[in-house]
Amino acid sequence: MKENLTLCQKAERSITKKYRKQIWNKFIMAVKEYELIKEGDKIAVCISGGKDSMLLAKLMQLLLRYSDFDFELVYLVMDPGYSAENRAQIENNACLLEIPVTVFETDIFSVTDKADRYPCYLCAKMRRGHLYNKAKSLGCNKIALGHHFSDVIETTVMAMFYGAQLQAMPPKLHSTNFEGMELIRPMYCIHEDDIIRWKNYNDLKFLQCACRMTEGLDGTEHLSSGKRQEVKDLIKALKKDNPNIEKNIFNSIHHLHFDTFPGYKTNGEMHSFLERYDRKENNG
Repeated sequence: MKENLTLCQKAERSITKKYRKQIWNKFIMAVKEYELIKEGDKIAVCISGGKDSMLLAKLMQLLLRYSDFDFELVYLVMDPGYSAENRAQIENNACLLEIPVTVFETDIFSVTDKADRYPCYLCAKMRRGHLYNKAKSLGCNKIALGHHFSDVIETTVMAMFYGAQLQAMPPKLHSTNFEGMELIRPMYCIHEDDIIRWKNYNDLKFLQCACRMTEGLDGTEHLSSGKRQEVKDLIKALKKDNPNIEKNIFNSIHHLHFDTFPGYKTNGEMHSFLERYDRKENNG
């Protein structure tokens, strides 16, 4: 006899059954390997309305349900100035997936609309600040974001190609402006392609992203995102000859051969290999 599952039950079951290897296991692996969640944590799961953050919310909800240690979750939606349609879509998806969201409003879009230069940078900085501030006011000690494996790879390549630096995206970090707060990325090991497969399997429609430019899109239309899209396309092309290219980039940021670099930056200060070169007796 066929079970009559709700959309939420189907989405949850697909995470732990059909996509267990690709999504659930990799989520658990990241949480354990990078020690992202500890007993007593109160975590604000930040939801933008896109596929990544909505899946993150379900993963964290399932983890709380099955976990053998205590922690708390708050599902936080920041409205930076969405249209009524986009705001409604986020709230409707949260309802369908049985995620009890807490929504708070900001004027970020109205501020960034007036910015002459770097509106995307300003928007991202303001969003992060508002999320930290709201989470802390609710008694949280961590915020969780939906960055995934593909974001890590693309960010690493973009930093090298366009920022002239070797810089990765860490699975967690301490806030420099909000004392006692941490940012964690529980989907660090999950591939974007698998998130898309999960979304399509469950026939879910999410916002493309939090940017006002995407209002009116249903998540299936293609929107170029400049340099990041160029990097996506480049990696896709490289995979045709080297299927392991993404895995190799990911592993490379975990196996840094520090002694081979002529320069490095730590705690905001630049250093040269010459500072330690003459202290070594054998330089091979």
